[in-house]
Amino acid sequence: MNQQASALVTAADISRLAGVTRATVSNWRRRHPDFPAPAGGTDTSPTYDLDAVRAWLSARGQLPEDTPADRLRTALRTHPGDGDLALHLLPAVLTAARLDRRERQALPELRDDALLRWARSAAGDGAEDIPGVLDAPYSPDATGPLRALLRCVVTDGAEAAAAVLAERLLEDTGGAGTYLTPRPLATLMARLLADSAGAFPVSVLDPACGTGSLLAAAASAGASELHGQDLLVAQAAPAAVRLRLNAPEAAISVRAGDSLRSDAFKGLTVDAVLCNPPYGVRDWGHDDLAYDQRWAYGVPPKGEPELAWVQHCLAHLTPRGRAVLLMPPAVAERTAGRRIRAQLVRDGALRAVVSLPQGTATPLHIRLHLWVLERPDPQAEAPGTVLLVDAAAEHRDLAGETVDDTVLSAWRSYLADQDGFTGAPGVAAAMPVTDLLDEAVDLTPARRIRTASRQSLRPALLARQASELYDQLREGATDLIDLSADGDWPPADDRPRDWRTATVADLLRGGALSLLHTTPLGRRTRNGQPQPRPEAETGARPALTAADVLESRPASGTEADLPTGVALPLVQEGDVLLTEILRAERTAVARVVEPVEAGFFLGPHLLLFRPDRRRLDPWFLAGFLAAEQNVNAAATGTSLVRVDPRRLRVPLLPLAEQQRYGAAFRRLHELRTAARRADRAAEEVTRLLGAGLTGGALLPDGHGSA
Repeated sequence: MNQQASALVTAADISRLAGVTRATVSNWRRRHPDFPAPAGGTDTSPTYDLDAVRAWLSARGQLPEDTPADRLRTALRTHPGDGDLALHLLPAVLTAARLDRRERQALPELRDDALLRWARSAAGDGAEDIPGVLDAPYSPDATGPLRALLRCVVTDGAEAAAAVLAERLLEDTGGAGTYLTPRPLATLMARLLADSAGAFPVSVLDPACGTGSLLAAAASAGASELHGQDLLVAQAAPAAVRLRLNAPEAAISVRAGDSLRSDAFKGLTVDAVLCNPPYGVRDWGHDDLAYDQRWAYGVPPKGEPELAWVQHCLAHLTPRGRAVLLMPPAVAERTAGRRIRAQLVRDGALRAVVSLPQGTATPLHIRLHLWVLERPDPQAEAPGTVLLVDAAAEHRDLAGETVDDTVLSAWRSYLADQDGFTGAPGVAAAMPVTDLLDEAVDLTPARRIRTASRQSLRPALLARQASELYDQLREGATDLIDLSADGDWPPADDRPRDWRTATVADLLRGGALSLLHTTPLGRRTRNGQPQPRPEAETGARPALTAADVLESRPASGTEADLPTGVALPLVQEGDVLLTEILRAERTAVARVVEPVEAGFFLGPHLLLFRPDRRRLDPWFLAGFLAAEQNVNAAATGTSLVRVDPRRLRVPLLPLAEQQRYGAAFRRLHELRTAARRADRAAEEVTRLLGAGLTGGALLPDGHGSA
């Protein structure tokens, strides 16, 4: 308690503590005169006394149960020189993770002197594998943070504890132009590395690895040799720990340093490279590296650092080895880089450019590109086309698996038959190299695909498709009209109803619910044991994806479409599915599994609640779990916002009353489903007709009449 009395916390810490967004904390500061006054910091970045903040939140009922992760954050923040301590605690996470459950649970209860001896031994055993960590003697005042760390490992798992240390390390570290790669995007990038037969490369390098998300995705997909480098020790060190936790059998080498100026893997060639390079960093070594041998496609101009990273990645590949880089869209069109782009296209090093929807990753306001590169084989003929995919055209908002389907379907079809690939009008096209090598060498997919799509239009087919879509639109509109008839929605009394509620955590403890989700292999359950995976079954089994739930559509995935290396639970009739990741409008969507969907696989980013039907009505549960105010109170994170399912609340009502609410929520679900079905048909028919009219394949009504 003495530590907490002197702790100062930022607005970001308060948002994590209360489980709200930083904008909510800013509103509290402006609107509530009794909000604690700043106790330190600056005018633009104030800090607050932790005890005062806790008291204020508790008085308002906004203080969730203190978690082991929260206690670890507080212990680190109140320790002098906490940045160094967070770094030196990383080996303890690795050593604790290797112990069996009983040994791990005993660690936090050791006496101070025994605990410090164990920590010093752990640091000596694992320090050489973690960049920047030296054999440091722990002082007696480190026992508090060390115990908090080990309790977090026991309760939440080693990876969660390491994430808190990484979070603390990055708080005061600069890194202009460097952004985290969200896990769904990292998975997509890794899947683009597989060859046409589905085989995944053995060795993968990330020369700007950050905290290791891209290499972790590669390990989950099957890579067994992982190499990473990052400029910041505060990122490279957690990356090394994260990879050893996720891929304990892999050969892992992570280094700290500037990859362009001081390549830690000089001379290394690998099967594949994944990279999310820093954007817009003009001081990348242009003057020092003017004669570097890596610039096989031209010396990158000072204002084109991303093209330096492109050539650095290509230099580390074996012939026919593949690289996938996340790039700002300006690299595809800036005048200064056109000569290098032309040489990449001419030599066959650039194989594909994919435009992603806005909001896929930070910076959220631009539509980032994926560049797929391949080191040319000097004995082979250069390819005659480059694949361009405009996933942003088909998915104006990020839709997770839907974007993956668009990108991977186009890429795999192109790999299977590059000469015969016909593409998809307005979405994907195989552009001849000769068409790209014009004066601008503009590789922006949207501009090029619009030009190419007109040539592939077939008038008779387009007219038949339009007729079929009109039929679907009329059917959807009829259903929507029938369901939108006024219902009986009587008002409550003068004030809204009030009821006692229980958290999902309470219902789980009481056996009224069970909770499942698709977990990557290598993760641990709360008791420290590996997460089991159901036995594989023969046959193509459908999978319900997060996009299916969001868009109220039938199951669109199969086991083959799901990422490899994950546990895949099977859904049952009456299960409640809730989307785990919140979209920009901060809403979640729930639905109940129908009888025809029983036995389907559960896709990633879905939470599955399995109620005891004698105590909970499924549709009642679905309606209240997805309530906007409920979801917002249980949201965590900033750039990627997730739902913490255990913090969701459910009213405690008799089963008969639950069923009345459940019938109402089901009716709302049917209304939403019909509306979205009609909306999809309207969007598709207008897009197709617009493309046909502007492309000259269709004629307007009455064309040619007087």
